[in-house]
Amino acid sequence: MNLKIKVNGEDWVLDVAPADTLLDVLRERIGTKSPKIGCERGDCGSCTIFMDGRTVRSCLILAVEADDHEITTVEGISYDGISELQTLFLEKNSFQCGFCTPGIVLSATELLEHNPNPTRHDVQEALAGNLCRCTGYEPIIDAVLAAGEGGSE
Repeated sequence: MNLKIKVNGEDWVLDVAPADTLLDVLRERIGTKSPKIGCERGDCGSCTIFMDGRTVRSCLILAVEADDHEITTVEGISYDGISELQTLFLEKNSFQCGFCTPGIVLSATELLEHNPNPTRHDVQEALAGNLCRCTGYEPIIDAVLAAGEGGSE
């Protein structure tokens, strides 16, 4: 099957099998490595990407479902350098192993686009679908709150 897709601003036309997931195509065919292979059930959030500006779990989407859609990964939001949110993740030591970080950054970016001054509860809700086994979430939440317009809780 023919797939026409835009990934991080670049147009691609690929021949894909009906059972290929978008995650597999992004990683193995296009070479984008930030969406990670985690649970492969949509529970962990490590494969989170933007599809047409909304976060989705790429392990749950067949590649053919992404035909004529625009995909953005964390690499795509970093073309002009890392974002303020990513800088705050570094400053607040918001990750250790980094496996979950791309999905969390995209989920937090989506939150901040829709709610530029979130509460701690808003951040917790927005990140509920992203599992992190290293940080205990507090430094992540602190970074997202600092990126908000209020710059604090």
